[in-house]
Amino acid sequence: MENMNSIENLEWRYAVKKFDAKRMLPSEKVEKLKQAFNLTATSYGLQPIKMVVVHNKELQEQLVPLSMQQQQVAQASHILVLCIEKTIDETYIASYFEKVKNVRGTSDDILSPFKNSLVESFSKKDALEVQEWSKNQAYLAMGNLLTVCAMEKIDSCPMEGFSPEGYDRLLNLEEKGLTAVLVMPVGYRSEDDIFSTFKKVRRNMDDSIIEIS
Repeated sequence: MENMNSIENLEWRYAVKKFDAKRMLPSEKVEKLKQAFNLTATSYGLQPIKMVVVHNKELQEQLVPLSMQQQQVAQASHILVLCIEKTIDETYIASYFEKVKNVRGTSDDILSPFKNSLVESFSKKDALEVQEWSKNQAYLAMGNLLTVCAMEKIDSCPMEGFSPEGYDRLLNLEEKGLTAVLVMPVGYRSEDDIFSTFKKVRRNMDDSIIEIS
């Protein structure tokens, strides 16, 4: 039964084209999305991502022209802006391992070889490689958020069509060492969004799943 409920919730989900601008998400729902983001799996556990939560109608209106005029940005209850850290260096990596030591009580003898290996690996990557790796972690977070939204009956619309430079300027992300890579308005669908009634178009299971026994 639980599995069927999960599938039904994923069937219910779609990329909202029109939100109900009068309906706001309750704080407990927003808190769940924050927790879900923070619990997202990331490569090496380094979490090179942060999420900016925008809940300000005036600011949301200013984001519309920076989002290819997509009105969902203004209509939604909240805007989740997924960002990546601009710098992943020895200091950043060391701070992660320090947290591992504090939380788990793991000794430096065990942590140091892994830490040193990561520092060496990242020192050999150029800025573009690190950025692409970080972006992949942001996509993991978006996938996780989309699923949690479906389970919580929160409507959403994942977006790549926006100006990262414009968002960075308006939200003062540059001074925080961040750059925006993905945007996700969340809230509740409008009753007159005709897309909510469209059937999902997906491959047949036999065409998308390969089983090896």
